[in-house]
Amino acid sequence: MHEGISDIKYGVITVSDSRYNEMLKGNNKVEDKSGELLKNELNAIFHALIPDNKDMIKGVIDHVIDFFDVDCIVITGGTGISKRDTTPDVLKEIFEKELEGFKIIFHKISYEEIGTATILSRATAGIYKGRVIYALPGSVNACKTALKIIKKETGHILKHVRE
Repeated sequence: MHEGISDIKYGVITVSDSRYNEMLKGNNKVEDKSGELLKNELNAIFHALIPDNKDMIKGVIDHVIDFFDVDCIVITGGTGISKRDTTPDVLKEIFEKELEGFKIIFHKISYEEIGTATILSRATAGIYKGRVIYALPGSVNACKTALKIIKKETGHILKHVRE
């Protein structure tokens, strides 16, 4: 294990038009398996469900940083290739540094699990305002795959970011 920051404060954001629309219709039992998995596994102090909207994604990221002072934000959803999938595009605009290695390792592990279908994901990670942000596909399996990397490396990344 690498030396790094411990006691990391996480925030989780689920990006999903369909789940958000269900919530707007008054369905208080909207299923967000990936978001709940991440929230529980990371003991997140913040969790939000938002639509795939560029301004809202950026706004919630800034809100979580400014008001909850998290060290790391994990976003699930919006990383695919449909017209509405904008999470990586928003992050590309705001990242101060991109962590290309995350994409490589995530896709390598995903390829071993699901084969060439991994190319449909635009999972990414980077640094913004001294925080680590990961963007993952919306599937539970993809989140489980990414958690292996996130849990192992986030403290190490934060140590270097804060040097």
